[in-house]
Amino acid sequence: MSTPSRTRLVRTFSATMTDTPASPGATGPGTFVIATAGHVDHGKSTLVGALTGMEPDRWAEEKKRGLTIDLGFAWTTLPSGREIAFVDVPGHERFLANMLAGLGPAPIACFVIAADKGWQAQSSDHRDAIAALGITRGLVVITRADIDPAAVETTKDQVRTQLRGTPLQDSPIVTVSATTGEGLSELIDVLDEVTAAAEPPDTSSRVRLWIDRAFTIRGAGTVVTGTLTAGILHTGDTLRLHGETSDRNVTVRGLQSRNSPAAEVAPQARVAVNLRDTPAEDLHRGDALLTSNAWPIVEALDVRRTMGEPLDAGVRELMAHIGTAAVPVHLRAFDADHARITLDRPLPLQVGDRIVLRAPGSRNVFAGLFVLDVDPPELSRRGAGARRGRELAGRPVEGDILAEVARRGAVERAVLVRFGLAVPGEAALPPEVDVVGGWLVHEPALAAWVEAAKSLVTRELEARPMSPGVPVKAIAEALRRADLPLPESSSSAATRTMLDDIIARAGLEFGDGMVRSPGHRADLGAAESGIAEIESSLAADPFSAPEADDLRELGLGARELAVAEKAGRVLRLGGGVIVSPRTPAQAMRVLAGLEQPFTTSQARQALNTTRRTVIPLLEHLDSRGWTRRLDTTHREVVR
Repeated sequence: MSTPSRTRLVRTFSATMTDTPASPGATGPGTFVIATAGHVDHGKSTLVGALTGMEPDRWAEEKKRGLTIDLGFAWTTLPSGREIAFVDVPGHERFLANMLAGLGPAPIACFVIAADKGWQAQSSDHRDAIAALGITRGLVVITRADIDPAAVETTKDQVRTQLRGTPLQDSPIVTVSATTGEGLSELIDVLDEVTAAAEPPDTSSRVRLWIDRAFTIRGAGTVVTGTLTAGILHTGDTLRLHGETSDRNVTVRGLQSRNSPAAEVAPQARVAVNLRDTPAEDLHRGDALLTSNAWPIVEALDVRRTMGEPLDAGVRELMAHIGTAAVPVHLRAFDADHARITLDRPLPLQVGDRIVLRAPGSRNVFAGLFVLDVDPPELSRRGAGARRGRELAGRPVEGDILAEVARRGAVERAVLVRFGLAVPGEAALPPEVDVVGGWLVHEPALAAWVEAAKSLVTRELEARPMSPGVPVKAIAEALRRADLPLPESSSSAATRTMLDDIIARAGLEFGDGMVRSPGHRADLGAAESGIAEIESSLAADPFSAPEADDLRELGLGARELAVAEKAGRVLRLGGGVIVSPRTPAQAMRVLAGLEQPFTTSQARQALNTTRRTVIPLLEHLDSRGWTRRLDTTHREVVR
């Protein structure tokens, strides 16, 4: 990105963007961002200058040619105390991409028409861009009223006609002359009315700041600017920088809004963010600063047309404008109104986002899009596109929780929230959706997983009667290979919650990592009598481990003992020592009564056992963390 003119920024940031804490800023619920729109040379920059006393054009070439080329910025405070930041956009058709970058993140539009020129070609393009972006709040300003006063009413009629059926059709119309000051006081009153009626921004939301400028200031480092529409930025925040060439965490070194330092900045506001240890050459217009781990980064998304050309018109390669980003996309139309677009590079998007499409090289809006799905299903079967189009046609704009859950079988509530969906409380969920921990589960899928788990355990235990059960990991893998796979969470605890619920609903028992049918006991066959005799002997004397000869006489080899251990009948210690699973706890009750620390010999005497048994037993207790070895001869009980 080119380096902007920055005299004012250098003075302020060099004085305040240091490692010392910034003073609190003035931004808050009374701040608003308004973007201009309208045909070239209709007086947008002059109007902004008259309202703010600031020159929005930043480049020498703009001042020389009297033509806005890139985004300009200025601000003022209304008599009511509301603070207004203007984003002045270029009106020339050659700079449509820059215009969309300024208008994209703005919540309010100021549409400018010159009385002496009337409605013109680029007026229609800007109107269409506003409609495509879903900007519903704004005002119309008819400028240059002093040049041709007789044309004012005609221009008003043109405006009403051209805006009919668009989001701005009922917007107030104000007539001004920026050079004489005529109508400016009325315009200020209307600005107050429009901003007073605006919905309050969501200060609790996650941050997504689309970057429109990035540059370096000596003594401060890298600075990026953008329009903050939701969430709150704080000095010291760690954010995710996702962009064209970077995807990493960055730290906010300092903040400014309206050329003043701030400890925090709330929406809606223009904000300058000083980033620590981040080269400016790594940043570009269209990159975004995000609340960490809060946004899906997506390449494919399903959309609905809101205006413009039919999506099945045969155009497949287009340019998408989202926030301040401009990204080539491939469009696969499902019907005239629904399609899948694949982005040339991934972006942080959510359901409800608005996108402007234009053909490469075109200076007109091709279509406006509403994002319906940021995690769309694969389309691999014949006719899948047509079926997907029918599904999307019936989807409400706020999203379809039942459809989202049913398609996946189960999905974590937090995942749907990340996608931008409003997930209701449990009582308001569709009756087909169950809640398991943090999961939303489609009841038919849950029933299928329960039946699959039950069948798997029954089948495995019938085939291997000596087995103590089926490992829970085996059940999880089997369910993930099912026709409707069990999804896996990034959190092992969440996955385990789901598995535990499935096991419980299947009426199965779980213990020692094994799942079994109720009352199942491993069939030891011929070894059963020998294991029963060992159990009886250890019940009478838990520290008198059977000798190897005793085990051979009972027909108990390594295989039989391994099966018995898995069944929870015995515990194998080092050196071939066999004890009861209850022996370690029984030993701890005795050892806790000894004077601490104790020696191996003292433990042997207290337990009335042999050195062959006591040493592997103590090593087992060490491995459990119940005792701690101090040196070659001493241990102590861990309290």
